[in-house]
Amino acid sequence: MLSENILNFNQNLSLPDDELPGNFGFMNPFQDDPHGQINRITETFYRKYYNDNQPRKILLGINPGRHGAGVTGIPFTDTERLENVCGIDPGGFSTYEPSSVFVYAVIDAFGGPETFYSSFYVNSLSPLGYTTVNKKGNTVNANYYDDKQLQEAVEPFMIAKLQEQISWGLDTDVCYCLGKGKHFAYFNKLNKKHRFFDKVVPLEHPRYVVQYKWKKRDEYILKYLKLLKGEGI
Repeated sequence: MLSENILNFNQNLSLPDDELPGNFGFMNPFQDDPHGQINRITETFYRKYYNDNQPRKILLGINPGRHGAGVTGIPFTDTERLENVCGIDPGGFSTYEPSSVFVYAVIDAFGGPETFYSSFYVNSLSPLGYTTVNKKGNTVNANYYDDKQLQEAVEPFMIAKLQEQISWGLDTDVCYCLGKGKHFAYFNKLNKKHRFFDKVVPLEHPRYVVQYKWKKRDEYILKYLKLLKGEGI
């Protein structure tokens, strides 16, 4: 079952600290689970929505953040969406991820999580997220492309993990890239070299819509829906 492939994949994710530049660390909720809930949450989620072998198209974000997949283990899903939309009790902790708000608005417009997840598999080009320390001494999110040394250090990891996921029988006709700037430019170049997918379709990153275009969110939801349904590709 696809669910078991995903769960095994998550449990075996690893990236040694010494592979990263000195200012960066990484998040692995599957191995560092302070709430003791991640295995239960992810097993429930993936066996609920992916307990079959039908092919799905892929949506790829950048890398998990500290309030979404970096904590829940499920891409673009915070505890509020997990509980109130997916019907899965997160247990004794709570997170709020702005990107999750938009993604689940798209999912709702598509027909709900059962319909959406039966057609799409969601992850990030880097399935592990990164952190760094800012000038104020605070730990903050980092994207793989924020630093050239970080990008070069994790590129082999990202390539290998994407190839592993594709090997499950996922649909490689098209990949939806969540992010139109540096993320798309990098991934599109990588795809041309390795030919993971026949076509990469860029979409505005959910965080961008929430932060800068929220008043026009309905327009972006419609754009997502049209492209996800293959219109205009």
